[in-house]
Amino acid sequence: MQQTTNTILMIRPINFRRNEQTAVNNFYQKEADNVLPETENVKAQREFDAYVEKLRSIGVHVVVVSDTEEFDTPDSIFPNNWISFHENGTVGIYPMFAENRRNERREDVLEELEKQGFIIENIVDYTSAEDEGVFLEGTGSLLLDRVNSIAYCALSARADEALFIEFCEDFEYTPVVFSANQTVNGKREAIYHTNVMMCLAETFAVICLDTIDDKKERKNVVKHLQQSGKEVISITEEQVSNFAGNMLQVKGTDDQRFLIMSQAAHDCLTPAQIKTITKHCEIVSSSLDTIESCGGGSARCMMAEVFLPKN
Repeated sequence: MQQTTNTILMIRPINFRRNEQTAVNNFYQKEADNVLPETENVKAQREFDAYVEKLRSIGVHVVVVSDTEEFDTPDSIFPNNWISFHENGTVGIYPMFAENRRNERREDVLEELEKQGFIIENIVDYTSAEDEGVFLEGTGSLLLDRVNSIAYCALSARADEALFIEFCEDFEYTPVVFSANQTVNGKREAIYHTNVMMCLAETFAVICLDTIDDKKERKNVVKHLQQSGKEVISITEEQVSNFAGNMLQVKGTDDQRFLIMSQAAHDCLTPAQIKTITKHCEIVSSSLDTIESCGGGSARCMMAEVFLPKN
């Protein structure tokens, strides 16, 4: 099994804007003062295109599929929440909290990958859970240590424990469940996605342990990370709010490893943190200011990793 891939699926937005349906529990989305959605969309497209170019320049194979006009899907730029790809040819399809995000799930995305020679053997579809008001938003909610078959999940309105356990049984992962919170207006509120406060790479993990209020849970997470040979790099809650947890390690030319993050995330890291990360791999960052402030997601959310076998 591999932890990192050279192939990334990305969806180019055509109607990007602040999604009012996700703002109820994504505290990273900001109101844009007097900015037209059309302006936000154009800015997001520019950021998206520059980001794709940067990934391709280091040798990452990026499969870009455009969003469609058919539905109102302001968050289509974050495909990792509705789909995951696995080395045995299995695809996971996930139930989404926001109703308008459910239209992001598209058959033609799978057809495009098959056209490019990827093999899909089997689809595991959890979307019927939406009828019960139960959600698990893909690799936003699930952090997969693919090599050691461990799945980490911070429970929230978008990550149901029973469904997470079902995923772990289906895909043969050991579950590590915990709660992660942030302070919003003086109150501790659940962080909406695990991948906002935590990033798993091959030999290290970037994590905000301060968000795990329960000491036992925190200890358990650290134990699993250390036992699987990962150096634990701690970040602060303030760094989390600058998307320093929302990173992804990928393979570029000649299998070189890179940690991908936004410019905001890179800018908020301390020299000591950067030094520790660059012991393991190079950092590549791209400016995603509009996408982060309106969409409340960052570099990692925009990439769905493709691990499927190839013809």
